[in-house]
Amino acid sequence: STLPGEIVSELRQTARAGKADDAISRLERAVDLLERGDAKGAAAEAHKAKDLAPRSPAVREVLGMANYQLERFPEALTEMQAYRRMSGRADQNHIIADSLRAVGRPERAVTLAEEALRARGVPLAAKAEAVIVAASALADQRKFDQALGLLRRVRTRDDVAGPEVLRVWYVTGDILERAG
Repeated sequence: STLPGEIVSELRQTARAGKADDAISRLERAVDLLERGDAKGAAAEAHKAKDLAPRSPAVREVLGMANYQLERFPEALTEMQAYRRMSGRADQNHIIADSLRAVGRPERAVTLAEEALRARGVPLAAKAEAVIVAASALADQRKFDQALGLLRRVRTRDDVAGPEVLRVWYVTGDILERAG
């Protein structure tokens, strides 16, 4: 897989002197391995790319995704928070929120979901996932009303139900059951 033009130019700007081409090929390989389900191989390649271009949001995002798939939640959290800080984007907030929940810090998940809901350019699927994680974290703390209120904020239409909407409905049902 070849990287999109904007990521190639980002790597040319952020890589250490003379290391851009190597960083690009490492990241291409990492993305390819991730797409083929080899998270371990992807993490190794992305880690090498990070050594060459530590200030690249794209590198940090791919390394974060690989770590997340490997259930290395503290590492995923570090990389995704770096991605968010460097890129200013909220499109991976669901991964950050889920990683926080996994490391026993669920209270921040709600703020991240709120941010994802408000942000422009975040796909519905990512907004829905962020809300699902935050609502589940609230339900874990027995804050059922707050959890259900958050789930209701995902824009759904009765006639159109993509997979993310079905997941929101499923989690809503689960939380209603848990709330009695």
